[in-house]
Amino acid sequence: MDHLLQGIARNHFVVVGRAGIDFFTDPGVAAEDAESVTVGLGGSSANIAAGICKLGGRSALVTRVSDDSVGSYCVGQLKRYGVDTTHVRSVGGEYRNSLAFYESRVEGHRNVIYRNGAADFQMDDTDVDAVDYAAFGALITAGTVFAAEPSRGAAFRAFELAKAAGLPIIFDVDYRPYSWPSAKVAEEVLSRAAALSDMIVGNDEEFGFMAGDHGKGLDKARSLGADGRLVIYKMGEKGALTFANGQELRTGIYPVEALKPTGAGDSFMAGFVTSLADGHDLHGALLRGSACASITVSRPGCAPAMADRDELDQFLASHPGPTNS
Repeated sequence: MDHLLQGIARNHFVVVGRAGIDFFTDPGVAAEDAESVTVGLGGSSANIAAGICKLGGRSALVTRVSDDSVGSYCVGQLKRYGVDTTHVRSVGGEYRNSLAFYESRVEGHRNVIYRNGAADFQMDDTDVDAVDYAAFGALITAGTVFAAEPSRGAAFRAFELAKAAGLPIIFDVDYRPYSWPSAKVAEEVLSRAAALSDMIVGNDEEFGFMAGDHGKGLDKARSLGADGRLVIYKMGEKGALTFANGQELRTGIYPVEALKPTGAGDSFMAGFVTSLADGHDLHGALLRGSACASITVSRPGCAPAMADRDELDQFLASHPGPTNS
């Protein structure tokens, strides 16, 4: 735990995983009624990296993007948010960036993600070998990076290199069934990644999935936390349970009028790690991460909806407080 906190305190993160392009409707508009859409940066890892920068931290993304205008858009947006793109490489041929099209509404919300021949899955050992891990405080990744080869092998190689350089590993389970060849492969690979990590974040369904039984997710999270890791078990509107140093900490959420459900997990991660880096204690950092998630779901888009420091402070100052904390 001390090793993890010392790494996070540097507030400089290498983030491994995808960047994508998002198309989203105007507030309340269903896909079939849309006459225009807004474009924004998306992709779990890119969102986390952008959110960290918006909150005053530093981040670098390691991934592949398509050698076309969509790839150029993603790189341009990463730079706009302040993300270091030194290790974002393009790949040609028929490989394409992931694309998400979702509705800015909660009731009946639909989110379609196109990942056929995904460019980010072409990240290989040469990409992760080129990183100077000692320059960073911690490595962050999300589960989608493990869904296919050569990205899977490269991500595990990045874990190995980061550990050799003394970096803690932060893992967001982020299980997306559509990306995987089978549920059995996903269970085995994600469990392996979790076992190698110093901090694990997931929801009740994701921990249940790794346990092989959705009813045993809490036990799985608790057992991982008992091995010296920091484990955050998210329960949606019921808040979260955090396991650290033999203790269990319950925190609530900040109720808001949600515009859509997307982007909450990525913004929680960015808010949590940057708050720890800024000197907040574990409870305070968890609440600030929760506040970041609430802000993001109340606005259109993912990366564009994430809060900066001033917006987070204003939200916390004006909100009556979290539930169940």
